[in-house]
Amino acid sequence: MKPLAVYTDTDDTDVSAGVRLLEAAGYEVRVLETREPEAIIAGASDAEVLLLGYAPITREIIEALPKLRLIALMSMGFDFVDIDAATEHGVWVTNVPGAATEEVATHALALLLHAKRQLPFYLASATPERWNERAEVAPARLSELQLGIIGLGKIGREFARVAGPLFGGVIGYDPFLPDTPEVRAELEGLGIRRAELAEVRDAANVLSLHLPLTPGTEHMVNAEFIAAMPAGAVVLNVSRGGLIDSGALAAALDSGHLSAAALDVLDEEPPRADHPLIGRADVVLSPHIAYFSSFTEAEYVRVQAANAVTFADTGRPQSPVNSVA
Repeated sequence: MKPLAVYTDTDDTDVSAGVRLLEAAGYEVRVLETREPEAIIAGASDAEVLLLGYAPITREIIEALPKLRLIALMSMGFDFVDIDAATEHGVWVTNVPGAATEEVATHALALLLHAKRQLPFYLASATPERWNERAEVAPARLSELQLGIIGLGKIGREFARVAGPLFGGVIGYDPFLPDTPEVRAELEGLGIRRAELAEVRDAANVLSLHLPLTPGTEHMVNAEFIAAMPAGAVVLNVSRGGLIDSGALAAALDSGHLSAAALDVLDEEPPRADHPLIGRADVVLSPHIAYFSSFTEAEYVRVQAANAVTFADTGRPQSPVNSVA
């Protein structure tokens, strides 16, 4: 019998190219179009591979699929999969690293410029009746501001490359990036001064988050953290919404301590109608779309399926986020 590969949810993504890759590698392929745990368990009971959109995969699901050996994601983030449970049960988990680095960095810059140049206000006032209106506070020159970057992985460094030249300085923090001569040279070439988290937080007029969501990073930008940031600062997040305490961010905007937020992600997606960061003039918000382009639309599908193909060929996938003995 052919090994079974099951797409759980595709979110209207055309996965036909992935299906062809999988079938050519000898897989039987099934597409469920569901995120419901019971439907996934029923539809993938014999699956060796799960290919996800954003279906949450819990310990219960993993333990209910005895043949499962690989969970392949169509995203960089993997916080919606129980990695510990997967590892305990000998299941590889893979993501799509680097495929959308350029897109996410340029989208972050677009959001930032939108916020710092007060475009929500000025786009709305570009009418004959409001033509001469000005916002209460004039925007600062970016060259007079400090850019702080938390997370100096591929996207954080690319963001520094495209955004850094606009600022008076760039300061960055990453506890996992090794301190080697090669890394120091690269950061110097990008104009990044490496510092501890508190120094970045205290100095950044614009703070950009480029981190995975883990128990250690969840709500790291909370009321205490925000209170230590410079008055009038902007928070930029294109990573995971759960990095930020939304209530604390809304309160800081209400008080005027922060001047704006630029976000591609929220802690609740899609958000409820009364989410505290929805519908605000001081929040530039896009719907988790920073990764999206004509290139990534195809590349995410290809890399996701290629992980399963490589696993079938070698017993190890291309881009694992865990290690299986």
